[in-house]
Amino acid sequence: MEKYKQRASQAGILLANGGVRSKTLQTYLQEKVKEQIYGVEKSFSSKYTQKGIEVEDKAIDYAIKALNLPFVMKNEKPFEDEFFTGTPDIILDDEILDIKSSWDCFTFPLFVDSIMKKEGEPYSEYRNYYCQLQVYMYLTGKRKARLCYVLMNTPDGVADWEEKHDYSNIEDKYRIKTFNVEYNPDCIMKLQEGVKDARKYINQLLTAA
Repeated sequence: MEKYKQRASQAGILLANGGVRSKTLQTYLQEKVKEQIYGVEKSFSSKYTQKGIEVEDKAIDYAIKALNLPFVMKNEKPFEDEFFTGTPDIILDDEILDIKSSWDCFTFPLFVDSIMKKEGEPYSEYRNYYCQLQVYMYLTGKRKARLCYVLMNTPDGVADWEEKHDYSNIEDKYRIKTFNVEYNPDCIMKLQEGVKDARKYINQLLTAA
C-alpha cells in the first residue's frame, strides 16, 4: 500500500480532538484504507455537494469578476509532497484563492466577521477550510490566501422547485464574502505530525487485518 498522504480538502480532520484516538479520525482512516484495498472510492452526495460541483466553474468565474482579479484561469494542476496532495482553485502571483458555494442566503456567511478566534485558532466550523488553505499555501510556496464564499443560483435538477434560489439581481457585495488567511507554519507542523500518526495507525490496521 502506498504511503498515506492527506488531501488538503480534508486536512482539518487530522486536528480532531484526540488525534488518531478520535473515533471520527479512525473511521475516516479506515475508509481510506478500504478505498486502497478494494480500489473504489466511497461516494457521498447531497443537494449541498451537488450544487457545489455543478456551479464550481461559474462560481470561480463570478469570483474573478466580482473581486476584480487579473485574468486567470481555474487551476487544474495538482500539487503534492511527501505529506499532502491538493489542487487550489485559483493561484495568483502572491496568493491562493479557494471558492466555496453556499447552498442559499441563509447559509451564506454575510455577517461573519472572521473565521478566527481571538487566540488565533480557527472556529471549528471553519477549521477544515482553514487547514485546506494552509496546505495549499505550503504546497505552492504562497504565504497569503483568501477563502471566498459565493452565492450562486440553484441549478436545474439539484433541488425541488420550491428550494430553487435566484440571486441574479442581488448586488455583488451581498453575493461574495472573503476571509484573509495568513500562512501558519505551526499549523503545517501539526498537520504533518497528524499524517505521521495516521500512517502508524494505518500500519496497525493492515497488520491486524
